[in-house]
Amino acid sequence: MNTDMLSAIGNTPLVRLARIVPKGAADVWVKLEYYNPTGSYKDRMALSMIERAEKRGALKKGMTVVEYTGGSTGISLAFVCAVKGYRCRIVCNDAVAREKLRSMEVFGAELEVLKSEGGKLTPDLVPRMMARAREIAAEGPSYATDQMRNPDMVAGYQSLGDELLKQVRGPIHAFCGAVGTSGMLMGTSRVLRRADPKIRIVALEPATSAVLSGATPGRHGVEGVAPGFVPPQFDRALVSETRAIDEAEARKMAGMLARQEGLFAGTSTGLNVVAALQLARELGAGHTVVTVAVDSGLKYLAGDLYAQ
Repeated sequence: MNTDMLSAIGNTPLVRLARIVPKGAADVWVKLEYYNPTGSYKDRMALSMIERAEKRGALKKGMTVVEYTGGSTGISLAFVCAVKGYRCRIVCNDAVAREKLRSMEVFGAELEVLKSEGGKLTPDLVPRMMARAREIAAEGPSYATDQMRNPDMVAGYQSLGDELLKQVRGPIHAFCGAVGTSGMLMGTSRVLRRADPKIRIVALEPATSAVLSGATPGRHGVEGVAPGFVPPQFDRALVSETRAIDEAEARKMAGMLARQEGLFAGTSTGLNVVAALQLARELGAGHTVVTVAVDSGLKYLAGDLYAQ
């Protein structure tokens, strides 16, 4: 029995793709993280950052929680703060889906929205948000969760790895995920690598801003990933390879997942599944590839993702 909404975080379903995986390929399993209360895996890290700060005494009653975000982290923090009674101030940008901005406000967050360049995620955008969040945090008693630099964020995803080990029967041969803060990939992979040091861990990013792969930062439209720099928590020792994925393929895959698998998610999930299918073809039958459905497609209905 769940005692409050925070106890509903985690223990999300794992499903096997049935129709879009080609014959002779590995099985592809997807962890449906949009079953978390706010519809994304960011609930895990938001709860971790808040509760670990409380235990250290860094966050106390009466303080304000401050964060910069590409969307889903802000929703998750606003949700956790609503349950716990903290004031929450969020710095975001206008390249983010309107549904995400409204969701933060509905949970009670005070929002400051910075202008983007043409509605795209550009290399300067996240640093500008980070700088503004620091200014807000300096105004009064506050706790800046600072997700990019916060190891509590990574720790929040270890539960995802633990759940996968219980849910998947047999070995996991490859695990892939798009990198934003890198928390999900790092936290989950640490658990999976302890169980099997030979597992293939693949970090994903949009091809137009493939910084992890050695390219220069650029513009893209995949919310929540590829900030234009290597995230401070990103540990290359945990990663087998980085892989750049075409954003157009990811967007097309999001629609295909809804129509052929009944899996309703956003562009970053499409990117994850494009890569998972690549790995499935490379590994072949008898192997298992796992990835994550990041968030719900309901967050993107007002945009152009499902326009066609």
